[in-house]
Amino acid sequence: MRLFWMLVRLFRRRRPRIRQTRRYPSEVVPFQRQPAQTETVLRGQCWVIDGDTIVINKQRIRLAGIDAPELDHPWGQRSKWALVQMCKGQTITARIRPELSYDRLVAECYLPDGSDLAAELVRCGLALDWPKFSGGKYRHLETADARRKLWRAAGRQTDSFLPPRF
Repeated sequence: MRLFWMLVRLFRRRRPRIRQTRRYPSEVVPFQRQPAQTETVLRGQCWVIDGDTIVINKQRIRLAGIDAPELDHPWGQRSKWALVQMCKGQTITARIRPELSYDRLVAECYLPDGSDLAAELVRCGLALDWPKFSGGKYRHLETADARRKLWRAAGRQTDSFLPPRF
């Protein structure tokens, strides 16, 4: 038995001791205000991935505050090609937000004339306002039948993927 305990002591992992330091009032560092973060803006030609994702300067960007159907959902291809027509040959300005969505930057994107890409898609009935992220910014632009037409995108917002009853 004695041999057993000797082996245990020999091969036991030693935990490093954590030294606790005392903080005296003289060591307390006063609060320092962080400098205001500058707004990050990307500009350039864009490549459209789907109805709510574009690429500018090799950065994937998700349009903030809206939800467009995926490519394999009903109206998904139409949503993508409407965005392609809006952006074709134009320089897009993207104001980056601090959050991420599936390894994509989230941004409000604008055309050179100042119109918001997300607002234009919602106005066309090819995307839905997502109040959780937009605060209802685009809700007034939705067409009357948009939620019924884009029921899969609407279901993603409410976790209910059943088609509406007509």
